[in-house]
Amino acid sequence: MRVVVVNNFDSMSDEVAKLVIAQIRRKPASVLGLATGSTPLGVYRLLGEYHKNGEDFSRLLTFNLDEYVGLPGDHPQSYRYYMEENFFSKVGIDRTRTHIPNGVASDLEAECRRYDELIRSTGGIDLQLLGIGSNAHIGFNEPGTPFGSETQVVDLAASTISDNARFFASLEEVPTKAISMGIKSIMQAKSIVLMANGGSKADAVLAAVKGPVTPDVPASVLQLHPSVTIVVDQAAASRL
Repeated sequence: MRVVVVNNFDSMSDEVAKLVIAQIRRKPASVLGLATGSTPLGVYRLLGEYHKNGEDFSRLLTFNLDEYVGLPGDHPQSYRYYMEENFFSKVGIDRTRTHIPNGVASDLEAECRRYDELIRSTGGIDLQLLGIGSNAHIGFNEPGTPFGSETQVVDLAASTISDNARFFASLEEVPTKAISMGIKSIMQAKSIVLMANGGSKADAVLAAVKGPVTPDVPASVLQLHPSVTIVVDQAAASRL
């Protein structure tokens, strides 16, 4: 595990964007695992700038970590909508090469199995981007999620619902379930980059990097992966 401490959010975004571009230059047809939320927004903005300056994203395949159950892709708070607004539309990627769980599938369990099989059929994820929740969740894998879990329907913790309420008009509008890649699904990526910024993530970063490896701290499993880079700003690294 390599930990890179940078000054602030912009520096974190720049460092992670450079790692993504390095992966694409090594392998233009890379399979990228993508995250959502506020943390990767700077990364996606910078990747859009790289595209404007000639970087080719057309051969990429992408798989998102998760999607809310009950939100169609055109809902402004769905992760399909988020990705379209913040990344896909900025880099000229063929939408048929972008994959996000279907949160309104008629059979959610079958959708989970389909998603894992689709990832496997591509040869697996080359580079997986992750954020980290204040409770150290990765994807929507809340504390207590078994490390052997694959893509599944999850119940969101109260802290996660509260953290995400800022994106909705009210707390009551926040979905309580999601489809998420499981811990095992994430750990099968060839390389992983986790990013975190702000003092509110300091405890989670400490537990993930230096704490015991336990399902009570989902991100701690990354200590067992052979190729992980953690990029954090000074505030998120303040307890390391």
